[in-house]
Amino acid sequence: MTSEILKLGYDPVERHRRIEDLTVQKRIGGDLKKYYRFRHDRWYGGIITADCAGCGLTCKFCWVRSEALLEGREDGEFLAPDEVTRKILKLLQEKKSPQVRISGGEPTIGREHLFKILKELKNMRVRFILETNGILIGEDEAYAQELALYPFVHVRVSLKGCTEEEFARLTGANSIGFQLQLAALKNLLKAGVSTHPAIMLSFSTKESVDQLYHTIWKIDPRMHSEVEREEVILYPQVLEKLKRANLKYFSGHLPGKTGNR
Repeated sequence: MTSEILKLGYDPVERHRRIEDLTVQKRIGGDLKKYYRFRHDRWYGGIITADCAGCGLTCKFCWVRSEALLEGREDGEFLAPDEVTRKILKLLQEKKSPQVRISGGEPTIGREHLFKILKELKNMRVRFILETNGILIGEDEAYAQELALYPFVHVRVSLKGCTEEEFARLTGANSIGFQLQLAALKNLLKAGVSTHPAIMLSFSTKESVDQLYHTIWKIDPRMHSEVEREEVILYPQVLEKLKRANLKYFSGHLPGKTGNR
């Protein structure tokens, strides 16, 4: 019965495709993607962040304030890759930061758009941190192979829980998504892309955490020592989401009391 329940959620790959229809506009010369903010943030010791709209997962602990933003329905600005790059480079010059990321939504949605941005940043002496849930990279090995063409890219794969059951409970998606996240790590390693897993542990038991660490060790012993342990940030909107979902957390921290990501 448990395995049947896990398969009842939405198809995570198909939902990523539907969100792409809302947040990406196909254009000759470079697809447009919706963004709602550009900022300098303190993560990773300081990083320029472009916040995009739209995510293919519906995590019940997500820090993004608006469900409309995650679904691509809220106002934003459709930007071409060169427009995104110009905004990023302007902040890089102002803040003297050598690191860049796309956050807020799922950056792998709009594949052609993402790679146009990477091509424009290729000779800019920056480090690009691709924060992703890994679903689309796990679904298509060629995605990882194309990322390997950009050695300044490091991929942080954010695992939603430690087991298929936890993944389904935290995201509402079909549990196959958890295997796609693990497949993303395997595809990236095979392609020679710099990568590490970040694991949301706030809703996991010790047994499930141990189980995932063992799984990661089997994927790559080196990666086992590079796991980023992540806890839910208890923003007011997150606490409200957890309350609505009747989701209990075992650990977490208030905004401003975070680690060194």
